[in-house]
Amino acid sequence: MTARDSSRRVARPHPESAGAHDAVRPRWRTLARGLGDLLLPRACAVCRALLDATHAGLVCGTCWARCEAFPEPCCRRCGYPRRAMPGPRADDEAGDGFASCRWCHRLPTTVRAVRSVARVDAGTGGAIVHALKYGGWTAVADEMGRRMARLPFPDDVVAERVALVPVPLAPSRERERGFNQSLLLAEAVGRVWDLPVWPDVLRRTRSTGTQTRLTPSERTRNVSGAFGTDPGVSARLRRTHLVLVDDVLTTAATLNAAASALTERGVRLLSYLTFGRAPGAGDRPSHVSDPD
Repeated sequence: MTARDSSRRVARPHPESAGAHDAVRPRWRTLARGLGDLLLPRACAVCRALLDATHAGLVCGTCWARCEAFPEPCCRRCGYPRRAMPGPRADDEAGDGFASCRWCHRLPTTVRAVRSVARVDAGTGGAIVHALKYGGWTAVADEMGRRMARLPFPDDVVAERVALVPVPLAPSRERERGFNQSLLLAEAVGRVWDLPVWPDVLRRTRSTGTQTRLTPSERTRNVSGAFGTDPGVSARLRRTHLVLVDDVLTTAATLNAAASALTERGVRLLSYLTFGRAPGAGDRPSHVSDPD
């Protein structure tokens, strides 16, 4: 054995010493995190309340608790609330005392199911979307996506879904924002569902103005023909059931336009998944009872 070999062997740590070192390491990490929170305290992306070292996300528990879902009973297909009825009526198709869905007619026949986590017109759902979309808190997408992934879909959707497709932004809008919030959400859901994300199968063919202040018919015209696909993706899309992902659903005009471009390339069925959902123009808020 050479002197060099001997010194190398002596320098090797004893197994018990290495184990003790490994046991101490997590304590140093905890201390470092605590020191970081003291010097640079983290705050909730929504309410700005300070977050302690044990909180892993960027939205506090109180703000998550204040997210409001649409009240049950909801349509099994589109997830929109159904109206209670005082007595037997002709539009009570299910015979359960609730009117048939007034929202499903907005969906193409190729759309199987629609699900959303929270209302954006009440509670903190809208503020959480705003934190991601306009506040630049991109890490919030992971928290949002985990909640989207927990939404119950019909059994056939769970069995058939092949991939998640995020609704694309116009290139100029994505450059300005620096990211596509729908892609971030789709990636977060895909990690939970163990499904691939296909951001390359759908593209914006033209820029569109904001939908915020438009009526349902104006929204439809605004996004008509705004999406397209490349011929090379047809083989991958043919006969599939895809899940379209977006941040907010209002009248479904944007998602329907995207769905139309995909079905033209052979997609058999689509389902929609969003974090937020807003009553469309002319819809009554869910907490206001409808007249007879």
